[in-house]
Amino acid sequence: MYALADCNNFFVSCERVFRPDLWNKPVVVLSGNDGCVVSRSNEVKALGIKMGVPLYQIRKEVELYGITCFSSNFSLYGDMSSRVMSILRKHTTRFEQYSIDESFINVDHIPADEQKHYCEQIVREIYQGTGIPVSMGIAPSKTLAKVASKYAKKYKGYHGVCIIDSDTKRRKALETFEIGDIWGIGGKAKAKLQGAGVLTALQFADRNKEFAHNLLHKTGLMTWRELNGEDCIDIKDFSQKLSITHSRTFATAITELPVLEQQISDFCEACARQLRMQESVCQRLTVYVSTSRFRTDIEQHRIDVETALPIPTANTAELLQYALSTLRKNFRPNTPYKKAGIILTHIFPQNSTLPYLFDERNREKDSRLQATLDMMHDKFGKRTIVFGTQTTPISADSQNQEVYKMENRSPLYTTDISQLLHIRV
Repeated sequence: MYALADCNNFFVSCERVFRPDLWNKPVVVLSGNDGCVVSRSNEVKALGIKMGVPLYQIRKEVELYGITCFSSNFSLYGDMSSRVMSILRKHTTRFEQYSIDESFINVDHIPADEQKHYCEQIVREIYQGTGIPVSMGIAPSKTLAKVASKYAKKYKGYHGVCIIDSDTKRRKALETFEIGDIWGIGGKAKAKLQGAGVLTALQFADRNKEFAHNLLHKTGLMTWRELNGEDCIDIKDFSQKLSITHSRTFATAITELPVLEQQISDFCEACARQLRMQESVCQRLTVYVSTSRFRTDIEQHRIDVETALPIPTANTAELLQYALSTLRKNFRPNTPYKKAGIILTHIFPQNSTLPYLFDERNREKDSRLQATLDMMHDKFGKRTIVFGTQTTPISADSQNQEVYKMENRSPLYTTDISQLLHIRV
C-alpha cells in the first residue's frame, strides 16, 4: 500500500507559518515578477479566483476582500519542503518524492487495520514539527493514492487521511471523480476520453484493456491498470526530464552585457545542477534572449541559438563556456533585453555515453572539481561558491530585486541568519 502525502496550498502554507495572523484569511502567492497566481488559500478559492490568473486582472478583488499577496520565495519553500520530507522519511523504508510538496511512502510494514491511524499520526507530526498542513491518501497504487488524497483534502471528516482499501471503496471514489482530474490524464487525453463518452474515472476503469491502449497507448494503459488497483508506475519515469529549462522575464530591461551574463550564468548553473540530480548528461544547449514583443518603440531582437556539444556533459563550467560564448557572439549593445533563458535537451543517463578519442578536456579533473563543489553546496548552501560570471552571494539578493519584480517577498526566515524572525516578549 502507498500513502501519498500532499501539502495543502503549500506556498501559502509556508508563508502562514511565519505569519499566523493570516490564518483563515485570503492569501495568494505570485509567480516570477509578481505576474500570476501560483498558490491560493482556501479562502481565495472560495472567491472563485482561478490558478494562473494574472494579478492585474484581480486588482479589484485584492482590494475588496483584503487579499494578501506574496512574491515567490523559493528559498523558503525549498527549505520547508526539506523539513516535511525529512519527517516522512523516518516513517518508511521506501520514500519517493514526486514534487516539492508531494511524496509517496510505502506503508506495507504497518498492519492493514492500523494504516489510516498511523498516517493520521504522521499528519499531526508534520503539522506540529513544521506548521504545514498535509493530506494523505492510502491505496494499493499511486494513482489511486492521488485520488484518495484529493478526497482527504476536500472533506474534513477524513481527518486528513483517506484510505481506499477495498474494491467497494475504489469504485465509490472513482464514481464521481472527473476524468480530467486523474493523475497522468492531460488535456489531449481528456478530450479523447470525453469524445469516447468517458466522463469519470470509474467509466474509464470499467472499459477493457484494449480500449485504454488503443486510445491512449502505453501511458493510458498504465493509468487504466493503476485505477484498477495494479501498482505499475515508477516515479523515476516522471522525474527523468527530457528537457530542462530555466528562464525569467525581467522587471527592468537589461542593456549591459555583464549583467545579462550574470543571469545566463545563474540559469546555466541551475540547469546543470538539476541535470546532475537526475544523474543525466545533455548534448544540446540553447541560449535564448529577446526584447519585449509588446514594445513597438524599439527594434526587436532575439537570440535563439542551439549548440551541439561534442560530448554529453552535466559539468557547469563546460556548459557555461558554451552558453557565454553564444551570448557574447550574438549580443547587441544598447538593446533592452526583457527575457532570457537556457534550455538543455538531448538528455541521456550519465552512464550511457562513450568516451571521445579526441577529447581535449581533462574530464576526470572536471568531475572531481564538480563533485567537490556539489558537496560544499549540499553542506553549506547552494551559493557558497559561485563562478565568476554569476551573481555573487553577497550581491545576488539586491541585484535580483533590481532585475526581477519581487515587491512582496517575505524574509528568508530559515536560510539567512540575518533575516531570522524577531519575537518580542
